[in-house]
Amino acid sequence: MIRTEIKVETMVNENKKTEDNVINTLGDIKQTVADFMHMFADMRANITNEMLKRGDEIKWREESFKKLFDVIRKNITSDIEVQKEELIQLKGKLEQPQIAFYAHHVKDLALDSTDEILIFEKTITNEGTGYDTSTGLFTAPVGGLYQFDVHTCPDKGKHVCLGLVLEGKVIAAHANDAVDTYGCNTFGTVIIVKSGEKVWVKSTLSCSICQLFQNSRSMNTFSGVFVNN
Repeated sequence: MIRTEIKVETMVNENKKTEDNVINTLGDIKQTVADFMHMFADMRANITNEMLKRGDEIKWREESFKKLFDVIRKNITSDIEVQKEELIQLKGKLEQPQIAFYAHHVKDLALDSTDEILIFEKTITNEGTGYDTSTGLFTAPVGGLYQFDVHTCPDKGKHVCLGLVLEGKVIAAHANDAVDTYGCNTFGTVIIVKSGEKVWVKSTLSCSICQLFQNSRSMNTFSGVFVNN
């Protein structure tokens, strides 16, 4: 009987130890779980903060890139506009017509009629074919700014009075006397001429001593050149 009681008591003690071990183990597990959850919470907080930090950094980088891109875009746009304008101007210069004439050798040297048109029969240059050697008239192929020059040589002891005419209106005039020798002189002007308008040289005075002279060393000439439109 006593042995049985001792055995039962021993079993009870063993069960008590086992129960204590289980309780302690469960406590350890609970603490481990609690520690893990705390560590997980810290990790999650750290990750969240890091993500927020990275998000702010990414946002700042995006804004900086956008500002830089806007500056570059504006500069490129400005450069393109400048180059476009330069190309337009260059295109205009390339498309600008080449108009120029240089006529010489007056058909009638005796200026015995007022308003007589001087006809220069020969041309060295007639780009644009604006000058007519049969009439002495220059007809502007295009409108714009032109420069005209008249070079004449009165005969020795003679006199000339000439005018440069645009559509019937004298726009430049000249008088020249060659008293003792031959004396050539030049006059001219720069003026706007409309497309189709005519320019010529005429005598503004008729007299018995109004006479031109010309040879290989003394040429009477009428010239004009298109400057721009």
